[in-house]
Amino acid sequence: MEKVIYLLWRDPRASRAEFDQRLRDDLAPRLVELGALGVQLNISDEAVSAAAPTVSATRPQTEAFVSLWLHTANAERRRPFDDAVAPAALRFAAYLVTESQPLANTRHPSAPGQRTTGFAQVAMFACPPRLARAQWLELWLAQHTQLAIDTQSTFFYVQNVVARALTFDAPPFDAIVEEGFPQEAFGSQSGFYGAAGDKEKLRRHRAAMFESTQRFIDADRLDVVQTSQWIVKAPAPTGAP
Repeated sequence: MEKVIYLLWRDPRASRAEFDQRLRDDLAPRLVELGALGVQLNISDEAVSAAAPTVSATRPQTEAFVSLWLHTANAERRRPFDDAVAPAALRFAAYLVTESQPLANTRHPSAPGQRTTGFAQVAMFACPPRLARAQWLELWLAQHTQLAIDTQSTFFYVQNVVARALTFDAPPFDAIVEEGFPQEAFGSQSGFYGAAGDKEKLRRHRAAMFESTQRFIDADRLDVVQTSQWIVKAPAPTGAP
């Protein structure tokens, strides 16, 4: 099983609400019908407009993500899914990724088709030119992972390492990270960093995150988008019938 993440750019002639409806009501069922093993939508909609700051190194910034789990991402087998995604957006880019879940969502699981509580932050970044890929992976996956979990209020944490871009004009990202934040984090730095009512704890957590991330992320190669998440069809564990 392979995971493909599509980045979608909304046609400015369509409203956010129209874009949202097209993805949820038309695209998602079609992807399930085509045989996707799993389907997830992340949409930057009105519900998350005040959740947390966005970061935009890529202009225009993507407003939606579609995650698919497929038997194979090979071009010929993937083409029906690409053809389904294309009419839903002005533009799309696709990536084959390897997925790791250091923190699974056991606290706030949602029923299929229901919006996950809180908001899902999606961060995309590239390996800095100053680092070898192996060193970059060590700093991010081995050294940063537990610190991120310990200093934020996340209830799920998914690390997607980009294996390769599947579309010729895809922005040069090497990582796509998904983090779930609870309702208490909406518009609240202390809630975001798991430090409600404790200014010193907030200071420590923010400083620790900044110190860690600047080692393996360049700010001018980082995009952060706040989204609403829907698990349309949860992928079955490997080996399950």
